[in-house]
Amino acid sequence: VQLQASGGGLVQAGGSLRVSCLASGRTISRYGMGWFRQAPGKEREFVAAIGWSGSTTYYADSVKGRFTISRDNAKNTVYLQMNSLKAEDTAVYYCATSRIAGVSSRTNDYDYWGQGTQVTVSS
Repeated sequence: VQLQASGGGLVQAGGSLRVSCLASGRTISRYGMGWFRQAPGKEREFVAAIGWSGSTTYYADSVKGRFTISRDNAKNTVYLQMNSLKAEDTAVYYCATSRIAGVSSRTNDYDYWGQGTQVTVSS
């Protein structure tokens, strides 16, 4: 299973960015998916998760109302739309496939991880 994250980059504070995660080697339609991030010197933290059908989503408090997770099972792809970006959103963003069909914020519930994409927000 391979997860290819893309779409990261440099954006000014208040701006928007959309990152994508293309899965290969596994049909993700039966599994939950998640986005995590890791800033320099900090532990990896949960950002957002989406259930297998897309009808259930779950967000970290720090991004609620600004980020939106979505998925296109036909394209085996998960997206994270990030609006009103802040300097503290700067991190490497990782997508991951869950062992369960629902949503989870626990890293132990995820079995495959992408290589990450850098998001840098300038203030």
